[in-house]
Amino acid sequence: MTTLKNDRFLRALLREPVDTTPVWMMRQAGRYLPEYRETRGKAGDFLSLCKNTDFACEVTLQPLRRYDLDAAILFSDILTVPDALGLGLYFETGEGPKFKKTIRTEQDVLNLPNFNAKSDLDYVMNAVSTIRSALGGQVPLIGFSGSPWTLATYMIEGGSSKDFRHTKHMLYSQPEVLHALLDRLAVAVIDYLNAQIDAGAQTIQIFDSWGGALAHREYIEFSLNYMQKIVAGLQREKDGRRIPVILFTKGGGQWLEPMIATGADALGLDWTTPLNVARQSIAGRAAVQGNLDPAVLYGSRASIEKSVKAMLDDAYANGETKGYVANLGHGITQWVDPVQPKIFVDTVHEYSAKYLG
Repeated sequence: MTTLKNDRFLRALLREPVDTTPVWMMRQAGRYLPEYRETRGKAGDFLSLCKNTDFACEVTLQPLRRYDLDAAILFSDILTVPDALGLGLYFETGEGPKFKKTIRTEQDVLNLPNFNAKSDLDYVMNAVSTIRSALGGQVPLIGFSGSPWTLATYMIEGGSSKDFRHTKHMLYSQPEVLHALLDRLAVAVIDYLNAQIDAGAQTIQIFDSWGGALAHREYIEFSLNYMQKIVAGLQREKDGRRIPVILFTKGGGQWLEPMIATGADALGLDWTTPLNVARQSIAGRAAVQGNLDPAVLYGSRASIEKSVKAMLDDAYANGETKGYVANLGHGITQWVDPVQPKIFVDTVHEYSAKYLG
C-alpha cells in the first residue's frame, strides 16, 4: 500500500486538523486545458476518451501538473451507468449528452437489464486502478457518480433539459414508476461506487446536479432519500482508512439539515449559499466543500484573490478551523484561461495560513 504523501483533503473531510486549506476543482480535467483538448483529439471523441484507460489516466493527471491541487478526480462521466443499462449514450456537438432510448413507462423500467459495475463498466474500474497507481500517493483519488434523481432526469428526458417536463410529469402523475426507476438506480450506484472503492478510489462524491430543480418535499422524497440509501450501502473503510462521502446538490443550500441526516461526511455547496451561514447551521456535524462562483475565474488576478479571500473569511468566520475544503461552486468552465486557476489554488493555500497557521 503506497503511503499518501498529501492527505489534507481526506483529513479535512473527516474534520481533522490540516496545515492549510485543501483545494480541488470540480471538472478540473476538462476543455479549458489545451493539453486536454489535444488528448481528446487523439481519442476521437468524448466517450472514446472515457473508455481508453491510458487517455483517461492522462487527462486526470494533467491539472495536477499545472496546479498544486490536493486531490485528483477520476475522469469519467456521470452517465456511464445509464449507458451501461442500454440507453445508448452519445454526444451531439454543442448540445451535450443524449440517449437513443428513453424511460417513460413502467414497462421501460421493468425492461432495464441487470447491472454489474465490475463487468459492465470495467473500463471505469481499469481507469481508477491505473490512475491510483500513477498518482503514487501524491494526492487522494476521488471517485464519483451522479445521484439517482439526476441520472433519472437524463434517462427520462433523453438528454439535458431546462424544465424537466417529462420527468416531472412522471413524478406527479406516476410517482410509483419514478420511485421504481430511482430504486433501481440507487442499487446500481451503490454497486458502481463500491466497485470504484475496491479499484482504489479513496473518497466518493455524489453529484446531484439537478436536485435543486425540485420543490422541497419532492427533493426529500425523490432525491435525498435515494442518496441516503446510497450512503448507507457504501463501503466506508478500505486499507485501514475511512472512505469519506461528499454529497453535492446544486441549488441545495436550503436542505443542509436533512442532508446531514444522510450520514455523509461532507456537503458540497454552490455559490448561492453563504459559507458562514452554512458552517454555523451545520455546527461541526459535517465538513463543508465549496463554493466559489466558477465565473470568478474570468476576472483579473486582483479580483480572483479578493473573491477567494472573502470565501475563506466566510468559511472560518465562526472560529471553526476544521472541516473545510475549498472548491468551486460548480464545474470550471471551458472558457477559463488556464492561468487563472493557479491564482485560485495558490491563494487558498497562502491565505488560509491566517486561520490555520
